[in-house]
Formats: sequence, structure tokens, C-alpha cells
Amino acid sequence: MSVEDPYLWLEDVTGDDALDWVRARNDETLAELTAGARFAELRDELREVLDADNRIPYVRRRGEFLYNFWQDASHPRGLWRRTTLESYRTDEPEWELLLDVDALAEAEGENWVWQGAAVLRPGYRRGLVELSRGGADATVVREFDLDAHEFVADGFTVPEAKTRIGWIDEDRVYIGTDFGPGSLTSSGYPRLAKEWRRGTPLEAATLVFEGKPDDVSIGASHDPTEGFERDFVSRAIDFYRSELHLKTPSGLVKIDVPDDASASVHREWLLVRPRTAWTVGGTEHPAGSLIAILFDAFLAGDRNFTTLFTPDEHTSLEYWAWTRHHLLLGTLRDVRSELRTLTPGPDGWQEAPLAGGPEFGSADIFDTDPDVSDEYLIDSSGFLQPSTLSYGHVGEPGSSGGSGWQSPRPGAAPRNDTVEVLKQAPAFFDASGMSVAQYFATSEDGTKIPYFVVRPSGAEGGPTLLTGYGGFEISLTPSYSGMIGRGWLARGGTYVVANIRGGGEYGPGWHTQAIKAQRHRVYEDFAAVAADLVSRGITTPSRLGIQGGSNGGLLMGVMLTRYPDRFGAIVSQVPLLDMRRYHLLLAGASWMAEYGDPDDAAEWEYIAKYSPYQNVHSGRTYPPSLFVTSTRDDRVHPAHARKMVARMREQGHDVRYHENIEGGHGAAADNEQLAFKWALVFEFLWEQLTK
Repeated sequence: MSVEDPYLWLEDVTGDDALDWVRARNDETLAELTAGARFAELRDELREVLDADNRIPYVRRRGEFLYNFWQDASHPRGLWRRTTLESYRTDEPEWELLLDVDALAEAEGENWVWQGAAVLRPGYRRGLVELSRGGADATVVREFDLDAHEFVADGFTVPEAKTRIGWIDEDRVYIGTDFGPGSLTSSGYPRLAKEWRRGTPLEAATLVFEGKPDDVSIGASHDPTEGFERDFVSRAIDFYRSELHLKTPSGLVKIDVPDDASASVHREWLLVRPRTAWTVGGTEHPAGSLIAILFDAFLAGDRNFTTLFTPDEHTSLEYWAWTRHHLLLGTLRDVRSELRTLTPGPDGWQEAPLAGGPEFGSADIFDTDPDVSDEYLIDSSGFLQPSTLSYGHVGEPGSSGGSGWQSPRPGAAPRNDTVEVLKQAPAFFDASGMSVAQYFATSEDGTKIPYFVVRPSGAEGGPTLLTGYGGFEISLTPSYSGMIGRGWLARGGTYVVANIRGGGEYGPGWHTQAIKAQRHRVYEDFAAVAADLVSRGITTPSRLGIQGGSNGGLLMGVMLTRYPDRFGAIVSQVPLLDMRRYHLLLAGASWMAEYGDPDDAAEWEYIAKYSPYQNVHSGRTYPPSLFVTSTRDDRVHPAHARKMVARMREQGHDVRYHENIEGGHGAAADNEQLAFKWALVFEFLWEQLTK
């Protein structure tokens, strides 16, 4: 039975009354948190981290160039630029400027925020640049000439929408966008995939595929790999179920794999990662495994897959990436990265370790160039180790090509024991005397929950910041953060990362144990970590602060309402909180596979038990809290935080609120705003946890 919501008016994102309320709350919060010297110090130190000239300029190869998007104090909205590998190897690369977003914003009087560009393969002469107003997910798309460094007059241009667009060739694109009534799903994403030809109006684009209104999204794509040119249509049924179709002259051919499996095609290979056990060809492949088969053979009926990876209770597959001749796997063993190379050949697949991974911490294959080479870029770091960007090549040193490397013959065991350090990030805080440890807490059902503790010496019992996420199979791995280092660790605080269920740290099963009716396990896991920190003497409840964003913001809301006695302060950022209406707000309908359908009485019964907005009550004592969101967040509606704070204020609780007008789901559109937001968070936590 529903109860009338007195704060529905706060769902009017830009309504005058709602924004008046936002401004009043912002004024109160800023008056409290920004007046002291510590806030200014935090803000300035965090801005130094974000704008530092000696940060790593991360790049992606597109043909002969390495592309980078760079923001600093002089260019807060950023520069899109490129260089060569030879120049990038130097301390001061020579950058070719493609687009100055600050200059563009000023010239056009728009609040442009860079959202990326899709560059046409092969040749890489044209790009589809996406720009958003204030950081929203919705973007404006414009065609860009990379040689001329300018937008193409009368080129492909798409008005603001949550658009999916990709090249077919220089004169055609696949597009899904807002074509008018009925063209979007209930989640607000494209329901129609069309082919659009240069020189014709968008309205004349030809329909390729039409999804159902309750699908999450529909898309079409072209693979231009020479000798393997193909077109695909994808249908996201919900967040975890999808269909992949091969587009042929005679129609669509469905790739016959389970709809909860991930399927991808590269050159001659089809790779499948089942999310639940799949028996095919007489073999059961467990959830989280990776299996391969020749794509054409699969289409012809062959189902004899080769197993490339099998998970165990400690190890899961995090991602994979192709080079020209090899498959690179990134795995997690008790939330620590391990890398390996797999090479197909006449005698099957050969396996070898991949050079460049850290002895501890995390490593990500940042980029590969699968069209032409076996090179890879790897980014590795740890909680106390700044990032190192290295260049590797699966193969033997030789004289072929400009890179000075030579690939082995296909099928040969790869030699890849040498990597070249290209860039080393600076240390933004003094880590001497600090330590990293991994512990395991025991949740209510007996499951062991890993968590990492990073702390200075002598910090026992002191202020501690605990964070977590627990959703959508997203893993939290050890990584370096100059923001956490400057704002928390260097000031004597302890930092803790909880690897609770709902994430992907131990494969899809770690996630599926905690969805829908089992969602309570996410919250029990996090509460168990909090209790374990206290029992080990690492901190005390009054000195334990917690912070999380998005789904992690929901986690914070549940901790507030269900376990208030375990915490001294709570920060909830861009959160979901009203789970009775989340599916009706912006992209919320796309997450029902994670949380359930509130309109289904049986599913609302378990959602209602934890939904923070429905479970905050007067007459109870809650720890001091801060809610942070953005007016321009068009993914998680700002009304979640607005209404929660309004209700808590009505009930007399100790609560603060800040809403950035810009910023999208990240709640910040540039480095200045990001530094300001995090300074608010740290100031609030230091104030509350050191009383």
C-alpha cells in the first residue's frame, strides 16, 4: 500500500520551487563547511593533484597516432590532442592540438563537457565527437575532420539526446537516438537502430532493427577489420540479458548463446563468458569461464568450445583484450591482478604470463592495436604506488615495423618478458611509514568478505574512511589516488575498501548472490566489515566514516537507516534512495534486473525493507550525514537526494546537502568543481570524526 509522498515536487529538476530549495540547502552547507582554513587547504591541495602538469597523459592508439584528452588549470574543459609513439616516449611530447573545448565553449556560449569521440577505421581521418551540456549523459554529436582540425560543414550532426552512433564507412553511420515519440525505451535509451547516409536528413535514416519498449537499449555496429567485415545488431533486454545478431543480406542471424552470457566476435573467433553455468556440446562451462570457438564453425552448427579460463574460489576473470595475434586476460586472485597471454594456433591455444603486471595492486591493459600489431599499454598501481604506464609487445625483439618488435608465428608460445616504462606518475603524498593489509570479515551467512586497509603508522583507533559499492558486478581493486592520499591518508586517516558481494571481485556468482531478493547480503557484508574494523582495533564507531556514490550512495543510505550505531559520519553521493520510484526516474528502469520491480508486490516486499527514503524515521538517532548530487545528473535523478534530505530535515536529523548545478553523474564538470566537491566531503568527515 503506497503512502502519499509530500516531496514529489522536488522531482521537478529545474522547477523554480525545487531550485529555490536547492539554493537554500547549498547556502547552509557552504556556510558550515567552507568557512575554515582547512577547507581552503583541502580544496587547493586537491586542485594541485588534479591539475598537476606531471600527471600521466593517458593515450589510446588510433592508427599512427596516440590520442589524449587533457585538462589542467589553464584548460579546465580540456584539449583533445595527439602525438606519435616516438614523441610520447620523450619527457615533453610534441602534441598536435585537435580541439580546444574551452575555446569552443566560449565561442558558442555553451557549457560544453567532453564525452569522447568515435574515430573512423581504417584511416582515422574523421571522428564523431560527443559533447554534453554540463556533463549530462545526453550529448550533441558532431562530425570532426582530424586532418583539418575542424568540424565538418554539413557533416553528421545529432541534436542533444542519449545517442548511440558509430561508423559504417565515411558516408554511413549506424544511429540510435531520440527520433520522436516511441523511439526510446522506458529507460530513456534508443529503441530503434537505423542506418543514416551522408547528405540525407536524420529523419530519412533507414530502420535496421526495432526493440521492445521495455528493453534497455538497441544498437547496431560495423566491424571494419580487413577480411572480417561484419555488421551486428545488439539488443539489451535488461542490464544482464542481451542478444547479439549478425546482420546479413538475407536478414538477422541470432548468435545462439544464453542471453545472460557475454559474446564477442574478433576476426575468426567467437568468445563467450557465461554468467550462469552453460552446458553445450556435451560440456558444462561454469559461470565466469571464458570459452572460444571459430565463429564460422559456430554459425555452421559446431558447439565444441575450447576453454580458455576456468574460475575457482579465489580467481575470477576481470576482462580480456585482443592484439593482432594474441588474447590478453586480466584476472583477479583475491582482488589482486594477474595477467596472461593466450595464443591460438594449429596445436590449440598456448598460454604464458604477460609481462608488466604488478607484484601487488592492480593492472589494466589500457589499450591495444588489434588491427595491425601485438603491442599493448598497461597501467599498474597500488594504494601506495603511483601509476606506471608501460609499453609492451607480445613477441620477440626484432627489426620489423617502427616499434622495433617482431611478432612470433601464430600459435607459437609468445615471448613477452620485456616492457618499456613510458610514463611514471608523481607521488602526491608521502607514503613512507604507511602500510597496506588485506583482512576478511565474516558476514551474517558465514561468507568471508575481503577488505583492504591503508593506514599511516600510529593510526590505530583513529579516523577511518570506509568505502564500498556492491553492485552491477563492478570490482573495486587496489589503485593509487592522489585525492585520497592528500585529503585523507597524509592527514593521518585510515582508508578502507570493502569488496562486498554485488561486485565482481570473485566473478558473476559474487554478484548474483546479492541481487533482488538477496540484496540484503550487500548491506550485511558492509556492516560486517565495519564491525570487523572495530573488533580489530583499527577504529571505533564514532571515528568510522563511510562514503559511496551512485549504487554506493544507496549503500550509504541503507547503512544510515539500518546500522546507524556503527558509524560516526556518512557521505552519500549521487545516490539512489527512493526505491519505490527509482524505476520511474530517468534511467532507473534499466536497473530492475539488479534491484527488482517496485510495482510487483512480491518484489516491493523485499525492496521496502531497505529503501532508505521509506525507512528513515523520526525519534531515531542517525549519524551526521552529507548528501551530494548534481542538477545535471540525467542518470540518477537528483530528487533521490533532495527528497531524502527534505524528509530528514522535517524529522529533525543532523543532515547536510550540496547540489552542483553542473557535473552529470560525476557531480563535477571540471577539475575546479571536482576539487571543491571532494574538499566538502573531506572537511565534513574530518569535522565529524575528530570531535
